[in-house]
Amino acid sequence: MAGRRGRGACPVRCRYTRAFPPGSARVTASPHRPGVRRAALVFIFVTVLIDVLSFGVIIPVLPHLVEEFTGGDVASAARWVGVFGMVFAAVQFVCTPVQGALSDRFGRRPVILVSCLGLGLDFVFMALASSLGMLMAGRIIAGICSASFTTANAYIADVTTPAERAKGYGLIGAAFGLGFVAGPLVGGWLGSIDLRFPFWFAAGLALLNVLYGWFVLPESLPPERRAPRFDASHANPFGALMLLKRHPQVFGLAAVVFLANLAHFVYPSIFVLFADYRFAWGPREVSWVLACVGVCSIVVNAVLVGRIVRALGERRTLLLGLGCGVAGFVIYGLAGSGWVFLLGLPVSALWALASPSTQALITREVGPEVQGRIQGALMSLVSLAGVFGPMLFAGVFAAFIGDDAPAHLPGAPWLLAALLLAGAWGVAWYRAARTPPVAGDTPTA
Repeated sequence: MAGRRGRGACPVRCRYTRAFPPGSARVTASPHRPGVRRAALVFIFVTVLIDVLSFGVIIPVLPHLVEEFTGGDVASAARWVGVFGMVFAAVQFVCTPVQGALSDRFGRRPVILVSCLGLGLDFVFMALASSLGMLMAGRIIAGICSASFTTANAYIADVTTPAERAKGYGLIGAAFGLGFVAGPLVGGWLGSIDLRFPFWFAAGLALLNVLYGWFVLPESLPPERRAPRFDASHANPFGALMLLKRHPQVFGLAAVVFLANLAHFVYPSIFVLFADYRFAWGPREVSWVLACVGVCSIVVNAVLVGRIVRALGERRTLLLGLGCGVAGFVIYGLAGSGWVFLLGLPVSALWALASPSTQALITREVGPEVQGRIQGALMSLVSLAGVFGPMLFAGVFAAFIGDDAPAHLPGAPWLLAALLLAGAWGVAWYRAARTPPVAGDTPTA
């Protein structure tokens, strides 16, 4: 009986004990073993979910905290929120390839754990911030640490077979969706009590994640598969962008990606301040609206994308998605009341049809030997859009609500985003008209 209990009782504990010896900080035991792989995938899901939750909970309150530091001046707060967003994106633009190169050299586990630890300590720092300078320093640190999403993607590739890889990346997508639904709700509720509470809550989540990962997360990249040295040339974001010039067949679609993501930055740049200024929505109301946006996005991605692509084909679906985005932003920009603004939510949610269609078309244009680098270059474009977007939309918002505004038009940033998406629609239509149909792009009955 004792021997049977030693072999069979408490299988979870025994499996983790074999894979991750107590006190070991350099676990590299067979990440492809089923038990280890499941534990690793669960950790990566939890890591991304907690990271997204951590950022989601501060979305409803960060602009209001900035507003406090600027003496209640909404226009000034809008400009500072734009600066914060620009700096955050610029830091990510630089640090994303650096973290990827570090994980290739030293392994995924230490990079992910150090990033989680840095994120937790940074939220404590921001909770205690007493000036705009301290808050800016905190956002810079957050930009450095949140670049671990790249390492999480590499980890998924390490521990899954090609047949399982899409499912693994689907977990990351699910974590993003859940985090952006739950995060703003929790943040809005906590922020209605005290603007600092969401930062403490985010810090607790991130630090608990470090402890969880220390005991559960194995190393996915054994020493013999690591880069022999840290290669600075592979950590250069501009090198990734130059790759697109060598593949002109995807250049038009890359322009669509850039314009669409530039337009998307209108949300984090001005939504909270706009909703407060235009409709007197506080953190709680904003959190419910953001949760509704997240639910609509999940429905479109999980339920509608596949069906509509099968019915219309990828190119028509891309054009439909961009067109709905234009219509949704126009409704936002012209809304004179909160309920009219809410009518735009399901319309703009259909914009989510465009992204998977664009990605599918891009993958058809290049061979498998460069897919990874092309996707990396596209991510660099997304980060680059994040450098310019926040300042652009925050500046337009401030310009159209200030005392010297050429016209009082709080919805001007949404109309500018609609114009950018209309430009993306034009590029997509021009490219579709000049290239022959590809296999799989024909609508099916």
